Amino acid sequence: MNSRFFAYIAALSAAIIWGVNGTMVQYLVVTKAMDIEWLITLRLLIPGIILLLISCFSSKRKQIIDVWKNKKDALALMVFSIAMIAVQYTFFATIKASNAATATIIQYLAPVLIALYYAIVNLKRPSQKETIALILALTGTFLLATGGNINTIAISGTAIFWGLLSAAGLAFYAIQPVRLLKEYSANIVIGWAMLMGGILFSFVHAPWDVSGTWDLTTLSLFAFIVLIGGLLAFSFYLRSVKIIGGYITTLLTSVEPLTATIIAIVWLKVAFGIPELIGGVCVISTVFLLSKKGGD
Repeated sequence: MNSRFFAYIAALSAAIIWGVNGTMVQYLVVTKAMDIEWLITLRLLIPGIILLLISCFSSKRKQIIDVWKNKKDALALMVFSIAMIAVQYTFFATIKASNAATATIIQYLAPVLIALYYAIVNLKRPSQKETIALILALTGTFLLATGGNINTIAISGTAIFWGLLSAAGLAFYAIQPVRLLKEYSANIVIGWAMLMGGILFSFVHAPWDVSGTWDLTTLSLFAFIVLIGGLLAFSFYLRSVKIIGGYITTLLTSVEPLTATIIAIVWLKVAFGIPELIGGVCVISTVFLLSKKGGD
């Protein structure tokens, strides 16, 4: 019971951190001219190195090498590292093409995708709740994209494209590592995935090719994004996945879009009209609707 309670708190904490994190990313990209690709590279490399160093001094340090001895586990870890890149890049690209609040709301179509995935895998037709959730999700996405006017596009096609990929990536990210996390320490799984992802993404943007206008504000936000938003939040999230599964964890992190929206409106003065707000409520409500489903 205590471990499940910790998992719930960990998932909610990760969601709040990510909600703040997305707004900070938007600020650095728009105000400080920081390159998204460079930020992703460092956000993967630094936490990955730290987590593996921490694991070297833990009782599970033998698993650092053991995970590579089993071909099936090694392949799963490599796939997870690519998923780590995909989730980060598509989410940040959506922020760049729109704003943090919109990107986060669209990403939270993921629980609907997870519910549909389990319906297909289990050869079951979507339940009435899942069908209603799908309709709400599509309605919410439509309102966010058009502002309620079918002849007007409120956000760019680029933002919609990356946002939907981000949702798919988050759904995959919540399902794929469950077996690995049952076999190995969460720190080791996350550490290797981040380190490998960072190394791979270094070929897109080298870590030493620093971007942005740097001052104390930039340094502070960068440290938060990498250490708190990257290292701590991902650890919280995957520890929660390990205990209560990807489906319930993703549902619990539904406070992320709410957090991101409030901060974006208050801090960055992002304009959200009534149709966009209704659209956001539609998407977020799918999470609470699906949370009534009793399993992972």
